[in-house]
Amino acid sequence: MSAHAGAQVYPVKVEGELSEPLSRWLWLVKWLLAIPHWIVLAFLWIAYFFTTVFVFFAILFTGRYPRSAFGFTLGVLRWTWRVMYYTYDALGTDRYPPFSLQEEPDYPARLDVEYPESLSRGLVLVKWWLLAIPHYIVLAIFTGGGWAAATGNDPGLVYVSNFGLLGVLVLVAAIVLLFTGRYPRSLFDFVMGMNRWVYRVVAYVTLMTDAYPPFRLDQGEREPGAAATELEGPEAAPA
Repeated sequence: MSAHAGAQVYPVKVEGELSEPLSRWLWLVKWLLAIPHWIVLAFLWIAYFFTTVFVFFAILFTGRYPRSAFGFTLGVLRWTWRVMYYTYDALGTDRYPPFSLQEEPDYPARLDVEYPESLSRGLVLVKWWLLAIPHYIVLAIFTGGGWAAATGNDPGLVYVSNFGLLGVLVLVAAIVLLFTGRYPRSLFDFVMGMNRWVYRVVAYVTLMTDAYPPFRLDQGEREPGAAATELEGPEAAPA
């Protein structure tokens, strides 16, 4: 299902402009070029986890997401999306991503989340593990990850990551790019739809919104119903 003008705009907005022409070979070394970002993001996501734990209790007792924490988590998502768009979740641009938690409106990959003035104290208890289960199944197909039972001396649940549909399609696009110098537009639109779905769910399960993610593959560079203008930054959530 593709994005259309009548679709309801979700509070998590993920956009990416295909920056053509793209280098035929640069994608072969982007994993290496992005290593400095991977290192920084590893620490940022550790901080993101602990921030979300703090936010869980803040919402539970106050019904509000602290603005300063929201600015940080939004910044981490923005940084992550720019790096993943540059590398192997999209390969949509050859422009090196900035080291920034801030909004970068001139970069081809942009992400925004509307700041929630209030959040449900009850939903915070169930949406990240119970309500999101159907989406976890979809994301497992997209990203190739999933939860499995561990055996041996350390029983429990472990996360297993494989090569999902998203990775396969980006690899196909990379091979086509290598031989033709073109990124198939229909493939790019589909890849954007999957990425959009992923980040909507991530924002929902990390408590940034109470709006349940739609089961809808909104394809293309822009959000459904969005004007062909640059994505506006959040007015209520300073980074």
